[in-house]
Amino acid sequence: FLIHAFVLILLLGDVRQGGQPMHFRSIDTCNYFAEQIVKRYGNGSVPDKHRAIAYCKPTYIKEDTIGLY
Repeated sequence: FLIHAFVLILLLGDVRQGGQPMHFRSIDTCNYFAEQIVKRYGNGSVPDKHRAIAYCKPTYIKEDTIGLY
């Protein structure tokens, strides 16, 4: 049985980061984690290769998928 969910996508520079995907039932929860994961602290600008972009992409997944929050 498939459900709508949101997968968190993370890019460092222009490289999409792999690993176990994080899926969320709620766009609000997914956006919260996307916002938190790209925060940077310190002085100066971040080099392009270390620039972080995170966003949530709608997807269909099985309801019993591991990593569904």
